[in-house]
Amino acid sequence: MTRIALVDDQVLIREGIARLIELEETFDVIWQASNGQEALDKLAGFGVPNIIISDIRMPVLDGIQLVKALRAQACIIPVLMLTTFDEHELFVSALNAGANGFLLKDINFEKLCLAIHTISEGGFLAEPQLLNRELLPDNGIATIPKNFNFEDFSEKEKQILRYLAAGFSNKEIASSVFLAEGTVKNHISNILGKLDCRDRTQAVIKALQWRLI
Repeated sequence: MTRIALVDDQVLIREGIARLIELEETFDVIWQASNGQEALDKLAGFGVPNIIISDIRMPVLDGIQLVKALRAQACIIPVLMLTTFDEHELFVSALNAGANGFLLKDINFEKLCLAIHTISEGGFLAEPQLLNRELLPDNGIATIPKNFNFEDFSEKEKQILRYLAAGFSNKEIASSVFLAEGTVKNHISNILGKLDCRDRTQAVIKALQWRLI
């Protein structure tokens, strides 16, 4: 069973998602919370889920603050964020905080199941519309430069990119791939150079857009 926690201050939306999830026999909603602080409290007493599905905008402690709090505690539970199309800046902030995936709130059952399976198993998933708003040119087309060569990226670099997409720190990546932290930093610098990106977030988004990972 995939254990799922839901965090959203809007009861109707939260219960609606719970009902969708219950249609899949291998999914189990183990608890629900109305804000990030309540979610942190329930983690201690109501069981650890395989994935947390959280709204971004919430009172007391919002979704971004929840992810930051989890990562500050070295908690790597995957977090799937629910967002709306006009929350672009919040999407980038959540990605920086270490969120593992993003869905628009008008999700259907098939897309929700795919996201839960992908993210709970260590992957990353985001709506193309959200990715496109970050790096696409004005014409809305993600053009891969003619001089870009997918073979320039080693399997190790692709592996590190996937960890970056999942919100892992350099130290956590180093431990996971059995490399020194300095070596990981060098790999990330090379990745940023090859993708012509200024930071990790932009590199992850571009790698996702170009299906490098």
